[in-house]
Amino acid sequence: MSVLVVMERTGGRWHRMSWETLAAGQQIAASLGVSVSAAVIGGGAGELAGKQLHKAIAVEHELLNAYSADGYTAALRQLIDQERPALVLFPHTYQVRDFAPKLATRCGRTLVSDVVQVRVDGGALVMVRQLFQGRLNADYKCTGEGPHFASIQAGAYQGEAVAAGSAEVVGFAPSLESGGIHARAEEPFREAARAVDLSSAEVIVSVGRGIKEKEHMPVVEALAQALGAEMAASRPICDNGWLPMERQVGSSGQTVSPKVYFAIGISGAIQHLVGMKGSKTIVAINKDANAPIFDVADYGIVGDLFEVVPALTEAVKKAKG
Repeated sequence: MSVLVVMERTGGRWHRMSWETLAAGQQIAASLGVSVSAAVIGGGAGELAGKQLHKAIAVEHELLNAYSADGYTAALRQLIDQERPALVLFPHTYQVRDFAPKLATRCGRTLVSDVVQVRVDGGALVMVRQLFQGRLNADYKCTGEGPHFASIQAGAYQGEAVAAGSAEVVGFAPSLESGGIHARAEEPFREAARAVDLSSAEVIVSVGRGIKEKEHMPVVEALAQALGAEMAASRPICDNGWLPMERQVGSSGQTVSPKVYFAIGISGAIQHLVGMKGSKTIVAINKDANAPIFDVADYGIVGDLFEVVPALTEAVKKAKG
């Protein structure tokens, strides 16, 4: 019995959520009293040698140099058949959403996606995921023999919690044929050159209805620039076209887990909280002292954003010299 974490690298770089998923795998394995291993397609397994793992598995084949759902599914199916883990974990990335349901089905199982917690209850695995835009938590108890499959929501676990140690690095060469890969991915689509994956941002400045007019956006943009942060917004801002839809955070946008999240003029509706509550530090600025955003904020400033934000921007610039 063991836990297998399938990590993701794109363009030679680790996806930040991979480390969060590895932390989840280590914690779950400790609760079960079993070992945990990590697998990665596309190189980088050597970087896992310094982590607390049973082994790090480099899945390598020339047909895996370019991503394809068919190739990844076939390769990981063979790896799972060899390793026979009780639980397989993935980061809940766009790529995983493409191939993981297919992989689970090939193994005769169901993928429980966007999981916020995995706990052990009476020796059985229980996966927790949110329903109705985060209003309810649902428990999914794993029954029968493994492997069980789950993808971990961004911010559900902290990547910094990955335990250091020593791991053996081994290779795995799946048996693949080009005829078995029917679809081939092209270059990742980006709506604009400025497109950004907010899930990898370390500092985010997000703006909501409190900004009132598009002409006021530079007030918040100046703070983001001073901090070296990415701009984001709640849905009304993007619906109005004041920021691109790709910068929307929430249940119908991106899920983020930055080190610092500034919520400026955002009331804190559940649809927005779902997308950002995994942030490590939340700073809220709102003139309504009863705004729900203050329930999740680590630091709250009750005041007019048109007064507070420029003062904060100047303070940041002064601190940076």
